[in-house]
Order: sequence, then structure tokens, then C-alpha cells
Amino acid sequence: MEIGLVGSPNTGKSTFFNAATMQNAETGNRPFVTIKANQGTAFVKTSCPHTDLKTECQPQTGYCINGNRFTAVKLWDVAGLVPDAWQGKGLGNKFLSEIMISKALIQVIDVSGQTDVEGNTNPNNKNPEEQVLFLEKEINYWLKGILEKNWDKISKTAGVSKKPEKILAENLSGLGITEKHVKTVLTENNFDNTKNWKDEDLLKFVTELVKKSKPVIYACNKIDLNEAEKNFKQLQKKFPEKQFIECSSESELALKRAHEKGLIKYVSGENDFQNLKQMDKKQEQGLNFIRENVLKKFNGTGVQKILNKTVFELLDMIIVYPVQDANKWVSGKGNVLPDSYLIKKNSNALDLAFKIHSDFGNRFISAVNCKTNQKLGKESALQNNDIVKINLKN
Repeated sequence: MEIGLVGSPNTGKSTFFNAATMQNAETGNRPFVTIKANQGTAFVKTSCPHTDLKTECQPQTGYCINGNRFTAVKLWDVAGLVPDAWQGKGLGNKFLSEIMISKALIQVIDVSGQTDVEGNTNPNNKNPEEQVLFLEKEINYWLKGILEKNWDKISKTAGVSKKPEKILAENLSGLGITEKHVKTVLTENNFDNTKNWKDEDLLKFVTELVKKSKPVIYACNKIDLNEAEKNFKQLQKKFPEKQFIECSSESELALKRAHEKGLIKYVSGENDFQNLKQMDKKQEQGLNFIRENVLKKFNGTGVQKILNKTVFELLDMIIVYPVQDANKWVSGKGNVLPDSYLIKKNSNALDLAFKIHSDFGNRFISAVNCKTNQKLGKESALQNNDIVKINLKN
């Protein structure tokens, strides 16, 4: 599960990345601090079913705090994109090719309006709309350019094929775009024979294809700065079809670092923290500012909410727990609920078996829903937080 963290330079992408992964990617108040993509592990948060057992779980991957299970996803912090990147400006094609491996995108924007699309600090630039629009344009025109290089051949071949979606998808291989994505776009938009497409048809096709294959959520960063709330409301009004989330990645990072030092107890996604140790006046004032002006005001920092919405809403995933003992919910080594897996909603028990290992899929007989003791066949759809025992052939 790979998620791309994208946007203009100097909007706080790397701070968001550090807050989500607790790594130390370089940050700074200047464009192109990030040159090479940073890769790290972030986590989505769900309620852990171990509470039904009245015993603690023993995660082998991820972790669990106070009944909150954190399951790993891969997060990429990609170099900042500038206007006309599709023509090679800035890091251009390198950036665009890197983001295409992602299943979904989190676009970080400076909602205070103090950063322009070039990544320069501009206190007089109070309208972040341009940050929202330019990324779409860059990806769409770049993808269009890829197809245009051989469009005469592609359009003719696809035009006479019984499966034009296959021809088109083959020419976009390696970009995370599937035949299913292409077929859905062709069908939903009633595209006619590709041989008849004009330039505007090709642009519309790639625009809709990007929406299907690279859904975007907008992290409205620096929400605690002047003008940010007003700009946030304007964005919601201007683009009602898009999903904007208030965010303060600096606050999330400060809280997690204070938690690591044992100064406070903080669980990501919550709207308060508990003081554990006496701290100096400056630290206390800083954390209290976050509590009153971010956590209480916006019901959290937004970082965890954005990760969760990306995975569970944009990508339509659920979490399931495979175990070996259907009664005790343990693995063969006796660990309680050791693994949590992210799978697509409406996946079945056989899909889960293959997700665990190809050998499990090939040896699959049936499965059991450990909560209900109901037998599950190959086609039985799984639900979020299901606990599943898979029966295999010897």
C-alpha cells in the first residue's frame, strides 16, 4: 500500500512526512529542500478487536495503544512540483514518474496562502486555489504527452481492437494504471472509437483516468496561521467535489516528539494529551498553545485523519486479522492477533489467503469467521475488523 505525499515546494510536505513516520527528512523554509524522494512507514488507526477478548494483542507488525490498532502503510515524500514540470521544469519528469507508483495522493497545500506555487514565501499571496489546480494540470498534461508520442499507432490499434482498454493500459504500464481503470473511464464517459479522438478528447480521457487511478485528498497545512481558516472555507466553497482536511503537521510532530521524550502521553488522532512530567515554561507554553489552538479547535492535528481517510475512503480498504486458532485468536506461535492486513472492501477469504502468501491461496480450502464461527467459502466477502482462520490443504 503506497501513498504519495505531493505538492508545491515549501508547503510542509516533509514536516507532514516526519510527523506521520517519525523520520528525519530534511525540512526548511525554501524550495527544493527535498530532492530525492523520502520513503517511510506511516500508520492507519482503527479500534482493535482484542478488547473483545479482554486480553492484550501482540502485534508483530504495527502497534496497539489503548485499544487503538495501528497498521502500516508506505508513504513517499516526493520532491516539490512547480508549474510546467510536465515540460521538464524543476525536477519535472522525475517527480511525475515517482508519484505514479502511488495508489493515492495526499497533496499538502499551504492553506495560509503564504507560499506560492513556485515554493517562494509570499505573505501577500492569500489565495491557495492555484496550489490545488496546478498539480492536476501537471499530471494530466504529462500523461497526455506520454500517449501523444505514439498516438497515431495507439489510436489505430485500439480503434480496431475488441479490448481497447487493454491497448491503452499497455501503453501506460508501470504507472499504476490498470486495464480496469481504463475500461471504467471509457465506459462512464461514453468515449467513441479512439481513431476519432481529437486533442480535447485525449485530454479529457487522461484527466478522468488520473481521477480514477490516483485519487487525491488535500492536507490543508498550517491551519493555525493567519488567514488559513478563511482560505480553508473558500476552498471548500470553490471546490465542493474535493476533500479538504484541516492540518497542522508541525503540531503533530511536536506532540509525538514530546511523547517520545516522556513529557506527555499522546495518541495520534486524539484531540488532547496528558502531561506526565514537569517541563520548562517554554515547552509547557508551546504544548498548551497546540492544545488550545489546534487540538481543541480542529479536533486533532489532522495528520491521522488524513491518513485514515486516504486508505479507508479514497482507496476503500478494510482491515482483517488472520489467525490460526479460531477460539483464542492466536497464531501458531501463540501470539494474540499478531497481524493486521489491509485489503480492498468486498474482498473474500481467498483474496486474503493470497494476500498472506501465494502458497496459502493455492492450498485454500475454506475459512472461518472467528467472531461468529461461521464457515466462509472462497466467495465469502469479508468485513472490516473480521478475524479469520484459513483452512489449508496438507
